[in-house]
Amino acid sequence: MDRETLHNEYRAVYKPRPNFILKMSETTSKVKSWTYTTAGYPQTLTLSTTDVPAIPESSHLIIRVHATALNPVDIQLMNVPLNSLPYLNGPKIASRDFSGTVLAAGSETEFEKGDEIFGISMAMDGTGFLTEVAHINTKGACIIKKPKHLSWQKSASLPLVYLTARTSIEKCKPFMKASTPSENKVVVLGGSSATGIYTVQIAKSLGWTVLASCSSRNTDFVKSLGADELVDYTTSSSAVVDAVRKFSPGAIIDCVGGIETIGLAPQYVTIVGDKTSRSSMGGSALYLTHPRMVLRWLLGYLGVTSSYECIILEAKQEWLEEATKLDVEKDVVIDSVFDFGRAKEAFERLNTGRARGKVVVEIKG
Repeated sequence: MDRETLHNEYRAVYKPRPNFILKMSETTSKVKSWTYTTAGYPQTLTLSTTDVPAIPESSHLIIRVHATALNPVDIQLMNVPLNSLPYLNGPKIASRDFSGTVLAAGSETEFEKGDEIFGISMAMDGTGFLTEVAHINTKGACIIKKPKHLSWQKSASLPLVYLTARTSIEKCKPFMKASTPSENKVVVLGGSSATGIYTVQIAKSLGWTVLASCSSRNTDFVKSLGADELVDYTTSSSAVVDAVRKFSPGAIIDCVGGIETIGLAPQYVTIVGDKTSRSSMGGSALYLTHPRMVLRWLLGYLGVTSSYECIILEAKQEWLEEATKLDVEKDVVIDSVFDFGRAKEAFERLNTGRARGKVVVEIKG
């Protein structure tokens, strides 16, 4: 596609409006994006403009973004002094998940102009989707076509949390050895969290018996997801530990962080790690700074203690395809939707820790 043709494509998509900037240069267009440069949420998050190339590279897509979902890791990345790394200098666009329409596709991609798609980018190069138009490398992403029955908002809400939940469940399967599925027991710590919601649902789809932790206000909600037993973590400091010990699970999936229940099951999978602060980085990155987590993993690997894994999601397209089979009305949970201009308010909602399901930002054309 030549520059003039692409220019006309943009003009067709973006009808002139007061709050939109589109200036076609010889090689790029300028679009509105929420970016961050220096460490320090929330002051670092700024509505600015970024450049989008007129023609995508061979493995890249140029995407008209319709919706993006926010994740705690987005805030955590804003608090990391990434500019100390030379290749990450400059503004970075927030957000990992997206849904949108392909405006132009590189020759090495499996998509073409007009495809409706959704997915997640795992690249750490500052590419994000809290922007009107995104330019992403498909080699660092998990992307599939969006089915018609999934809205832009709901499709954008799925990739990170569903893939994380699916990865966690897969790590537990070798420890679920009972011939009768219901005799396989799993604990989900944080059953009302965005990832916990899908972890409970997937575990129940396999026939496993689920104990989930949550606060009293979310008891009915988590039970509706399929949890067989519940424990209110707010009742006492030992409530969760006592309930897990009594439940005697084959595996524990930790979606909230901490160390209280480590060792109470043959397998312990955490997506957060030992940390409990919402503002600092967690997950498998903590292996670099928490030697005790490395030792715990090693002893489990050698069979000296119970198994321990701090994971990052596996970006498998077939797993994301599974997510499109969910009951859209019952199983896909969105907490709230904010307009593009209210992205800071959306992050504030996410940062309360009280969101039930995903916080989504809608980018309207």
